[in-house]
Amino acid sequence: MALQRDSLKADSIARKNGQLPGALLPGHRIVAFYGNIRSKGMGILGREPKDQMMRKFDKVLAEWQAADPSLPVMPALHSVTITAQGAAGADGKYRLMNSKSTIEETRAWAKQKNAILFLDVQVGLSDLEHELPKLTEYLKDPTIHLGIDPEFAMQTKGVRPGKKIGTYDAKDVNYAINFLARIVSENHLPPKILMVHRFTQGMLTNYKNIKLDPRVQVIMDMDGWGNPTLKKDSYKAYVEKQPVQYTGFKLFYEYDIKPKGSHLMTPQEVLTELNPKPLYVQYQ
Repeated sequence: MALQRDSLKADSIARKNGQLPGALLPGHRIVAFYGNIRSKGMGILGREPKDQMMRKFDKVLAEWQAADPSLPVMPALHSVTITAQGAAGADGKYRLMNSKSTIEETRAWAKQKNAILFLDVQVGLSDLEHELPKLTEYLKDPTIHLGIDPEFAMQTKGVRPGKKIGTYDAKDVNYAINFLARIVSENHLPPKILMVHRFTQGMLTNYKNIKLDPRVQVIMDMDGWGNPTLKKDSYKAYVEKQPVQYTGFKLFYEYDIKPKGSHLMTPQEVLTELNPKPLYVQYQ
């Protein structure tokens, strides 16, 4: 019997400047609206009626394109698809996956917009090995990418989501990279993007052990909220000082303006005050 070839150990990966054909980064800046189309509370994606939200999105995309004409803006919808829960559920894992119809409707919204789609995963007391395979069929779509959120990864904490900030280790991120790389190889797809949320030191351990693969482009996204000074400090501490590959930055329509004297940073501020300039920007 012939040995089955492991698609992760692909015979040859055509590289051009270390880039595979169809790689979105660093040739674009991705600007994403985050949330869930069925939830008003999770982010801008579901907070407003669809048409109103899309008009707002168009305005934001135009602002980013004007702020840096050198880089084409790529719109993205970033949908929380497996969501941490306050209730344990039948198997005690504190997470729930969106219905197929919700995922398909979100995919349709993205296609209408010529946007890429991120499926975001909050594992609760489960783990990536059990959750990511549920998304395999969707990830075979070349326009669909993945986000993982350590804040709600509670296995090592042993408490339900929301009690403490969760954590991933490099080995978890490597699992996600390998998972995506295999889908890319087996389905002859352009590289996938893996976005990892981060706003504290403890949310990601042993970052130096993350093993990059040209089939997967990794974004570390600084997603803390608060006044601009605090956000910039967090970006410097956890993204600039512990770089993995590409960087992201999150803006919160509701929470960034809460502290007294605070405001939502403009595209111009983000580009002039953060180094490196983030190639992924998310609005919640």
